[in-house]
Amino acid sequence: MRGWLSLLVVVLAVALPAGAPAQAELRIGDLGVFLNDHEVTVNVTALGAVPASFLESVQSGIPAHLRFTVQLWQFNRMWPDRLLVTRVVERSLTYNAVTREYKVSFLRGETRPIYATRDLRDAVRVLAEARGIKLTPAASLDQDDVIYVRVHAEAALNGDNSFVTRMAGTAEQTSVQSEYRTIRRIQ
Repeated sequence: MRGWLSLLVVVLAVALPAGAPAQAELRIGDLGVFLNDHEVTVNVTALGAVPASFLESVQSGIPAHLRFTVQLWQFNRMWPDRLLVTRVVERSLTYNAVTREYKVSFLRGETRPIYATRDLRDAVRVLAEARGIKLTPAASLDQDDVIYVRVHAEAALNGDNSFVTRMAGTAEQTSVQSEYRTIRRIQ
């Protein structure tokens, strides 16, 4: 029995460090929540949306996907916070080796034409910046409610974001929360 336990400890000591994923590169660098007279809108930018580990796969024809899940929450002091609205924005980046062109397709949450360019940096910028995501009309919220926004970003090759793909280094995810805000403006 003692021999099996020793063998198990040695196997785990060798296998666990090798299976640990590399440090995640995906992070949300710019989150802006705007309360104007008409709507609550969000601007968000994902830094490291196409990490270096994805580039070879993208250039060999495997698409990279980026998904933003933007949620508007109402803060409640003595109860659990209440989810008011969820919007999902999903995009993909593909490379055509024949034309040497990158294409950003807007799959969900936006109706924009496909963006095509030969510059990788330009394609990654378009993929990673989501501007003017409309959550809800400001009039539908109570003036004294305390609200905040949570953004969850997922980047994955071929759109597959699971525990196994994150361990393999072909998917990453991150989340961030905004500051608390109220609709009522201070005079």
